Amino acid sequence: MKNTVSALAIALLLTGVSVQAQNNSAAKKTKNQTIMDQSIYQFKVEDLNGKTFDFASLKGKRILIVNTASKCGLTPQYKDLEKLYETYKDHNFVIVGFPANNFGAQEPGTNEEIGAFCQKNYGVTFPMMAKISVKGNDMHPLYQFLTQKSKNGYADSEVEWNFQKYLINEDGRLVKVLAPKVLPTDDAVLNFVK
Repeated sequence: MKNTVSALAIALLLTGVSVQAQNNSAAKKTKNQTIMDQSIYQFKVEDLNGKTFDFASLKGKRILIVNTASKCGLTPQYKDLEKLYETYKDHNFVIVGFPANNFGAQEPGTNEEIGAFCQKNYGVTFPMMAKISVKGNDMHPLYQFLTQKSKNGYADSEVEWNFQKYLINEDGRLVKVLAPKVLPTDDAVLNFVK
């Protein structure tokens, strides 16, 4: 009788351990699935003209997201960004620019002024969005996604300065973060685009 009770107790204990392990595994899968369900495609933003820009329209494309500024030492990167866009836009690649005034007040203009500056000085034709905040308490939800591993499933990062680059693959997943001084002509960018 004692052996039967002991065997039953052991069996119940093992069943409990197995159920707990399954529950833990299911919780982990649910958390991972939640991260995997999040992609750049969940976001809609406003462009410089006040129109809605839906990232879901970019499914299947490689995307370079960059925060920009008109009065920065790195502003000449607009020229190389535009050249990169012109060269590869017909090869499932797009650049999306986000003007931001977070660093040294180097993007003080209105959306209209920013658009005119980009067109006049650099002939920018890649999509430019309305000015947003890329860090701090008023950080735009898109940049929360880009900078928080819990949301993007890739890595935590901080936007260091104007012209930081986020590379998004054809599935809408963040795959690389490039520092502001990494030029659009750098191999890290070109290897991603090709």
